[in-house]
Amino acid sequence: MLRIIMLLLLLIHVFSAIIFVGGSIFIWAILWPESYKLNDEKMRTRLLGFVGKRFALYTNVSFGLLIVTGLIMTYKYLLNFNLYFKSLFGELLFTAEILVIILLIVMYGNNIYHGKLIVRLNEQGRFDEIKRIRKRTHFYSMLTMAIMIVIVGIMVTMHVY
Repeated sequence: MLRIIMLLLLLIHVFSAIIFVGGSIFIWAILWPESYKLNDEKMRTRLLGFVGKRFALYTNVSFGLLIVTGLIMTYKYLLNFNLYFKSLFGELLFTAEILVIILLIVMYGNNIYHGKLIVRLNEQGRFDEIKRIRKRTHFYSMLTMAIMIVIVGIMVTMHVY
């Protein structure tokens, strides 16, 4: 019975990762560049805002599921805390967990602060400021994408060893 529960947790974890990482890649590799084809900056900002708000629901749920299932599986597979620092598996897992904390801070810090600011500036028609702020937000977004890819790489590496 425990094996079935662990399998279900792993499936939930993998599907949540697909939604979280795959959706983020779609937003930043496809939607965001294509949005420049809209010549109206206000319309572009509104479109990205609508999509971002809708995607945030999926992001928040999938990220929450990733954390919960990840912690449960960590507890099951790594019963001895010393194994964090005495095995390759533990060291990789510990590194991934630190990266998840960094991801959480960077992603939500960027979205909460800059997202609301961009919406407010868009309503005020201050598009030059939006462009300046977007450069900063894109840096943080690309950083979160890089962290996501590294975490996925670590998780795949863990299953090879």
